[in-house]
Amino acid sequence: MAHEVLEEAAADNFSPYDHRMTSIGSSPGPWSGDFIGVSYHGYAHSHLDALCHRFQFGTMYNGYPEDEVTEEGCGQLAITAFEEGVFGRGIVMDFPRLRGVDWLENGTAITTDWLDEWEAQNNIRVGAGDIVLIRTGRWARRRALGPWNLAADSAGLHASAVAWFKARDVALIGSDSALDVKPSQVEGYDSPVHALVLVALGMPIFDNLDLEAVAEQAQQQGRTEFLFTTAPLRVTGGTGSPLNPIATF
Repeated sequence: MAHEVLEEAAADNFSPYDHRMTSIGSSPGPWSGDFIGVSYHGYAHSHLDALCHRFQFGTMYNGYPEDEVTEEGCGQLAITAFEEGVFGRGIVMDFPRLRGVDWLENGTAITTDWLDEWEAQNNIRVGAGDIVLIRTGRWARRRALGPWNLAADSAGLHASAVAWFKARDVALIGSDSALDVKPSQVEGYDSPVHALVLVALGMPIFDNLDLEAVAEQAQQQGRTEFLFTTAPLRVTGGTGSPLNPIATF
């Protein structure tokens, strides 16, 4: 469910992947090799946010102070907390399909009413330990209309809906964008969903997943649940990691 690596700068990609060859064929030997580098946080690259990625009022989840993060990395709540991987029931919530459109228009806020309506239509109840993935149709829109600045204008979850996921005891959450609706519709807060989910709930976030294929497969099979598996890179002190989650129906 990772989107293909984006190597060109664009309105939604401020830090393209740096991919270059370091050896080719017989020079300097009978091998080929390459270098891959990326600053993955943002709106382009599929990744998992560690709990040390976000602060609120100077603290991280469980009250750890922000000075636990230094030039050497995160002293607490780093991505290595998930080094043994993530394995559980995944659920894809396809909101464009719910509304009968190809994608949600920019600025569309997904509220608690939408979540309840989606459950009723799909005859499924989100429960404890689930990994919930929210499709807004971002990648379908990008393919049709080109890239745009999602940080300024994009569909996503409204902050008021976070309590719904808390009540259901969801384990992890993600989307095909960066989860928050933009503008946030909460005065004084740019990304309130990230703040609530990471800092208050201790719930890691998958950003920028490509949910087109899994949503289509869910439609074909008449089921929205699947086995979700993934694992981050074991980066000591890391604030997150690129990854490629797998959905098995």
